[in-house]
Amino acid sequence: MDRKETFFKYITEGNTTKGDYIPVGAAMLDGETVTGAHVKIPLKTMNRHGLIAGATGTGKTKSLQVLAENLSDKGIPVLLMDIKGDLSGLAQPSPGHPKIDERHEKIGLPFEAKPFPVEILTLSEQDGVRLRATVSEFGPVLLSRILDLSEAQSGVVAVIFQYCDDNKLPLLDLKDFKKILQFATQEGKAEFSEAYGRISTASTGAILRKVVELEQQGADLFFGETSFDTQDLLRVDDDGRGYINILRLTDIQDRPKLFSTFMLSLLAEIYSTFPEQGDSDRPELILFIDEAHLIFNEASKALLNQIESIVKLIRSKGVGLYFVTQNPTDVPEAVLGQLGLKIQHALRAFTAKDRKAIKLTAQNYPDSEYYDTAEVLTSLGIGEALVSALDEKGRPTPLAATMMRAPMSRMDVLTDAELNTLLSNSKMVKKYNETIDRDSAYEMLNEKIKQAEADEAKEKARKEKEALKKAESKAKAKTSTRRRSTAMNPVVKVLTSATFIRSVFGILTKVMKK
Repeated sequence: MDRKETFFKYITEGNTTKGDYIPVGAAMLDGETVTGAHVKIPLKTMNRHGLIAGATGTGKTKSLQVLAENLSDKGIPVLLMDIKGDLSGLAQPSPGHPKIDERHEKIGLPFEAKPFPVEILTLSEQDGVRLRATVSEFGPVLLSRILDLSEAQSGVVAVIFQYCDDNKLPLLDLKDFKKILQFATQEGKAEFSEAYGRISTASTGAILRKVVELEQQGADLFFGETSFDTQDLLRVDDDGRGYINILRLTDIQDRPKLFSTFMLSLLAEIYSTFPEQGDSDRPELILFIDEAHLIFNEASKALLNQIESIVKLIRSKGVGLYFVTQNPTDVPEAVLGQLGLKIQHALRAFTAKDRKAIKLTAQNYPDSEYYDTAEVLTSLGIGEALVSALDEKGRPTPLAATMMRAPMSRMDVLTDAELNTLLSNSKMVKKYNETIDRDSAYEMLNEKIKQAEADEAKEKARKEKEALKKAESKAKAKTSTRRRSTAMNPVVKVLTSATFIRSVFGILTKVMKK
């Protein structure tokens, strides 16, 4: 048996699977594709997370597209974070090309051009299904981590949430949260101090500044109602294909805090609402996070810890996370160690730092007698990648330099007319794009302050009226006392007595007679 035959057996036996799987391409040896040596990813292990990495222009996005298409065909919904804006073409079939036919002939897989069920989502004012969450849904712990608060400031946030719960004040958007922060140290200071202890003005001021910073990145559009139901990510179409939900993020590349806020809230909501799956044969939902470094580069230590915890735990809910980035070193080691599937496209060694990164990357893959991994990483062509997955027993499959299959959908964006047609037919747009601003903490506290001011004005008027009555009463009493005092005077008594008056009138009568 020659080397090529041995390699074919090594790949095919190592990729044997009893359950359902996704064939991503055919293995390559010495730069040539070995037709029929298919590299397979078992559905059973796709909740073990993964990484798609490689330099710009090496085919990362196309590999993501291939995985999303095949998952959809298997009835598994997908959520894609579309940072560059080049994934909407999934809704239209590939126009085909002779090079695609040639590629698939080498791989030994038929090519079929077709569209997929797509839903366009948005966090901003772009067209699409609006994603929102309320401040209450975040909760004090998650909100504190998003804002990167100190322990004392986090304690203040916990008290604020408790007060709102106790007084039935809904915290829906950021204006609600800012209003209650101001209320706690101004109009409601006495009430807070009595029930929860004194709240520092310095702490609430620092928290307000962090909230304003978040607002400047567009978070005021994200917080509010109608709140997005994560169960709507699990829809399938009439043909049983999973929906590919594409979140358009092209206008928030310079607002990483908003991106991190959304990602963490989404993962936390999924983890809290999805039922435990255990070791099932297929995942419930797969998330692809493009340009993943945007999450990790700007994240605080507390936020990173939260992400790492969720990555470790969420697979039990049947959810797989796939990070797409240029270099594996963009992903923290604690997260990288949790990733079962790795699709590594070519890396470029332009500097000593690049060469060092390639050596480190090569060490993340299983040893192979057929490849010098570090060398292969720099010699892979466009649409070629090193692939290492987990088999159904959780063991690494043979490392394979792989010619990746081509996407079945369009490798380009939708036209404006196509996008408008897609959105006009969306039931989700009708469900989520109406802005609701019902009475919440902001309105209720303003009403409470207004009522308190009215009550205070009434009390002031009552006191003034009582004071006036007292003054009048006092004046009357003083007049009465003066009169009594005058009446008690002996001289006055004599002068006003009846005997004295009769005597005086008697004298006057006599004088007048004379």
